Amino acid sequence: MQNTKKRIVIIGATSAIAEHCARLWVKDTHVELILVGRNAQKTENVATDLRVRNPQTLISVIKADFINALAIQQCVDSIVAGGVVDTVLIAHGSLPDQTLCEQDLSAVNEALQVNGISPVLFAEAFAGTMQKANLGTLAIIGSVAGDRGRKSNYIYGSAKGLVTRYTQGLQHRLANTAVKVVLIKPGPTETPMTSHLKQQGGLAPVEVVAKIIVEGINTAKPVIYAPAKWALIMMVIRHLPRFVFNKLNI
Repeated sequence: MQNTKKRIVIIGATSAIAEHCARLWVKDTHVELILVGRNAQKTENVATDLRVRNPQTLISVIKADFINALAIQQCVDSIVAGGVVDTVLIAHGSLPDQTLCEQDLSAVNEALQVNGISPVLFAEAFAGTMQKANLGTLAIIGSVAGDRGRKSNYIYGSAKGLVTRYTQGLQHRLANTAVKVVLIKPGPTETPMTSHLKQQGGLAPVEVVAKIIVEGINTAKPVIYAPAKWALIMMVIRHLPRFVFNKLNI
């Protein structure tokens, strides 16, 4: 019997935001989730939790190399060979230590690879097959950090700036097709990746951010700020005159 479930692929399925998005999607018994991660055991742990939440949902796990371009292409090829993909969420990343990056080029290289180049490679690999099928939604998690370079996180921000420009170009490329491309820009979110920032306050609950993302993907919203207040905040930051911006300690 042909599988009629909606196929959703999550790249970087062990990230907190991705996991909470999956928990929302798994409520639908007509969904097939394909979880892709760098660590097989951690990804399987996420899958086990999701299966408990809804035993009727079909869930599979794939371990992948997130850096090698050929390996990424082979991973995507194996996924699309199993059937049409309805939704892809590219969610992996890491928050580098800015001070360390200023002292160690290898840390810069890793940050750019994981947060910028790797998401772009995955997106580009899926984009071609989705364009041929003329359907589906491709969602990529960037960050508000990519809206304007700031001294506190400009290495991470530059990687996410790459994701922003890439996604804008991909949206332009696919504008006259049925494929929808969604750029997601979370603000600071309460996850293990930001645990060292928790004492500073202002972190959005991951459950809230995930809900905004899933709703935005379901409606194919071109750009999602999560929470929405960050759209206004970053608009102000983007338009600050340089002489004012340079006086800010951000």
